[in-house]
Amino acid sequence: MNSLPPSPLRRHLLAGSASALAAAGLASFTRGAVAQTAAVAAPKPLPAYAGWKDPNALIVHSSSTIETRRSAFGNGVITPAEQLYVRNNLPAPDAAILADRDAWQVAVSGVKNPRTMTLRELKSLGIESVAMVLQCSGNGRGYFPSKPSGTPWQVGAAGCVMWSGVPVRWVAEALGGVADGMMFMTGTGGEALPAGVDPKTVIVERSVPASAMADALLAWEMNGAPLSLAHGGPLRLIVPGYTGVNSIKYVKQLAFTAKETDARIMSHGYRISPPGAKGDPSQPSVQQMGVKSWINSPAPDSGPLKAGMVQILGVAFGGMNAVAKVEVSLDGGKNWAPARFVGPDLGRFAWRQFALATRLPAGSYELASRATDSAGNVQPEQRFENAGGYNNASWVDHAVKVTVA
Repeated sequence: MNSLPPSPLRRHLLAGSASALAAAGLASFTRGAVAQTAAVAAPKPLPAYAGWKDPNALIVHSSSTIETRRSAFGNGVITPAEQLYVRNNLPAPDAAILADRDAWQVAVSGVKNPRTMTLRELKSLGIESVAMVLQCSGNGRGYFPSKPSGTPWQVGAAGCVMWSGVPVRWVAEALGGVADGMMFMTGTGGEALPAGVDPKTVIVERSVPASAMADALLAWEMNGAPLSLAHGGPLRLIVPGYTGVNSIKYVKQLAFTAKETDARIMSHGYRISPPGAKGDPSQPSVQQMGVKSWINSPAPDSGPLKAGMVQILGVAFGGMNAVAKVEVSLDGGKNWAPARFVGPDLGRFAWRQFALATRLPAGSYELASRATDSAGNVQPEQRFENAGGYNNASWVDHAVKVTVA
C-alpha cells in the first residue's frame, strides 16, 4: 500500500532533463527526544514508512527525524526522493490511506461555496508543477552553541523537489472565491491524534497569510511519482518559500480564516523566542525563509585533499526570492570570489547549484559561501540567537574547514 520509490530511469530523467523540469521545512515542534549527532557507530535503521530510502545517504536521528548527509547531495538540482530528509510532528498515518488515493477527502471552508472534495475531484480542476526548496525550520540548529532542544540538524533537513498538483487559487475559484475578511490560509493534517488529550495541543495545523495562496498547491505528486507516506501522501498542502512545517502533510482541511489557528503548534510552537524563553503568540512565527547557501563538496568529513585544482560545490536559495549570486571564500570570509551557477534555473523557489574552480596549495582552509537574492538581501554572517534554534542562515556556521596535503 505504501508508495514505491521512483525508478532509476525516472530519477535520471528528473536530474538530467532541463527542458522537462523547466516546464514545471520541517523543524522540531514536539521536543524532548534525545539529541543524536551524525557521528554514530551503529546507525539506526530506517522506520518502516521510509524503509525504501537510501540508508547510506541518511542520518536517522529518530523514527520521525531523518537527515540527508551533507556528502550525499549530488550535483543535480532535484533531490531524489530516496535521499530527501523526513520530519514528522506526529507519527505517520497507516499506509492504508494510500490504498485508494483518489478517494482521499479534504474539506475546504472560508470560501463562498464550502464543501468537501475528493482527490479525484481536485485532479479534474487542473494541474501545475513547481520546483521548491523544502527546508525544516530547524535546519542548522546543530550549529547553535546553546544546543536548543530538538533535532541537531546541520544542513541535511532540506532538499529541492518538484511538486505537482492543483493550485489552491484554482480550488478557491471553483468554490466561488475566498469569502470576505479572510486573512489567513489554514491547513490541517490528517494524522491520528492520541486519545484523552485536547486535540488543539497536538494537531498539526498552521496558518499562513492568505496571500500565500498565489503560489500554493494541493500536491499529489513529488518528483514525478505519487506522493509517498513519508512525505505527506496522498495529498499535501505546499506553500513555496515558507518553511516545511507550513506545508501540511496528509491535509484534511483547508480553511480561509479571519484569524490564525489557536492550535498550539501555531500559537506557541515555531516561534522566534529569546534564548531561555518559551514561545507565545506575541513572538514572530517561523514562516517565510530567507536567503541561504552552503558548501557540500568538499565535505567536512572528506579527509585531507590533494593539492591542485579543486571544485567547490554547493547550493543556494532565496526563500521568497530568486537567488541572484553566490560568492565563495577560502579564508573564512576575509576575501570573496564569485561562483558560477550550474544547471537549469527552475524558478525563484528552487535552489541553484553553484561551483568555484580554484587551485589550493597545501595548507588549511575555511571555505564559506554567501548568497544574495534578487531583492538584494545578503546571507547573514551570524545566526540570530533564539530558543528554538530556528532559521539559521549564518554563513560562518555553515563554513567548511579542510586540509590540503
